[in-house]
Amino acid sequence: MAADSSGDGSPSKPLQGQRAVISGSSLGIGRGIAISLARAGADVTINYRSHGESAEQVAEECRRHGVEAHLVEADMADVGAVERLVDEAALRMGGLDIVVSNAAYSDRHLMLESDLNEIRKTIDVSMWGAFHLVRCGARKMVDAGAGGNIVVISSPMAKIAMPGAMAYNMAKAASDQMARTAAVELASHRIRVNVVHPGWIDTPGERKFFTEEKLQEEALKLPWGRLGRPDEIGRGVVFLCDPASEYITGSTLTIDGGIQLPFGDMFRVEETRRMEAEAEKR
Repeated sequence: MAADSSGDGSPSKPLQGQRAVISGSSLGIGRGIAISLARAGADVTINYRSHGESAEQVAEECRRHGVEAHLVEADMADVGAVERLVDEAALRMGGLDIVVSNAAYSDRHLMLESDLNEIRKTIDVSMWGAFHLVRCGARKMVDAGAGGNIVVISSPMAKIAMPGAMAYNMAKAASDQMARTAAVELASHRIRVNVVHPGWIDTPGERKFFTEEKLQEEALKLPWGRLGRPDEIGRGVVFLCDPASEYITGSTLTIDGGIQLPFGDMFRVEETRRMEAEAEKR
């Protein structure tokens, strides 16, 4: 990211004057991204589907950083709503420089027990929603002729076959390939497309699957010993969109506290060492 150039100790604003839309940004990771972009100087359009009050709170937080913040309700599973989101964002902000595809949906069931409606909803939001937002946003940027940045928030589950999450795994794997292909196709328009793989992040959505006690217990087992924070993902998005990062496109930034490392093997190494130490004492 750009260095502090203000001279008074305040952080620089590498995205000053840029205009961003972030899908699914009323809670969790999307909230962290919106606030981080605002802190970096970007005007933001916050998208929500069912958490209007939370979205307004995010907008107020963004405005405290001296930027514009707009709200647009839109269901990312509805292509017409996605088109309206992009149109309204560009109209209200006077253009579009940054598109962040963050909205996702997931339910946890084994393949043989899955409800097809839940599978379709996961694919419609997490894959088709991402595709429509990327395409609609890219069209705006191409028409404007000034380049831009697209960031797709994906998941390590694009590569890890997590049982009980087949539809989500499929959607994220497809989104990764979509983003890389878009990066190739849009390079001549000076539109950069990159992917972020967050690890296990402390968000309200995780409470859908785990109790608070279980979350904290499992977090201690991770390589970094804690869950990630939404603002840490937000800073990664700012880094990718920073003009100083303009040679980065078609890349995947992993922000996961080491969750994709073979840390289970480390536990086996430590257990072996413990057993050898005990054997030497005997």
